[in-house]
Amino acid sequence: MQGFVVLCVSAALVLLSAPLFGTSWAGPFAPIIPVLAGFLAGGGSFGWRRLKFLEKRNVLRRALAEKGLDAGRPAAEGLDAYYDAQLVLLRSEYEFLRSRGARRALRSVRLFEASFGFTPEDPFECGPLNVAPDTPEMRALRERWEGRLAARRAFGEAPPRLGLREDLAYRIFPREMTGPLELATRSAYLEISCNLFRERYGRGWAPEDVRRRAEKDLREYRALVRR
Repeated sequence: MQGFVVLCVSAALVLLSAPLFGTSWAGPFAPIIPVLAGFLAGGGSFGWRRLKFLEKRNVLRRALAEKGLDAGRPAAEGLDAYYDAQLVLLRSEYEFLRSRGARRALRSVRLFEASFGFTPEDPFECGPLNVAPDTPEMRALRERWEGRLAARRAFGEAPPRLGLREDLAYRIFPREMTGPLELATRSAYLEISCNLFRERYGRGWAPEDVRRRAEKDLREYRALVRR
């Protein structure tokens, strides 16, 4: 896009300069100048972004390697590196993607299933949430997911490799839960939960227990956003 903009601007400048300076300054290369300028601008921007992308990827790989994790498959040996809050967020994103039904979203759904052991049959609900981090229900879910991953390892099934693109899209790699990051993580999964509730029920009737859980999600989300 940047290259296209530069191409258009260069072409306009070349055309505007013709009545004032003629085209002798550029000679037969006048039509090529905008194309070359656009190519250099677009290619340079792409190359710089690609370089920064590779730098971030290498930093991420080194950080995971220092913790003894496979940089491409951080959950291959289990979910010990993941805090409960992040697992709730990942599972909430999984539920959101399932609700979309688009082909691209379903590919991401399969990625979550293969990487973390999620399945639609898990006793996890989002919109509203039925579990919270650091609770017996969450521990049971974690054991369920780790058991599924262990069974796949026993059958020789390796999870798919993950990269920085997946992490930028879904925050899929483990993180140290500092105070601000945990608040941001909780805010993110509560926002997903509240939005899914609105999509499913709108302003219509919802069961009493579902409505109470939705109100709790909304109170917690508003409290976190105000901080």
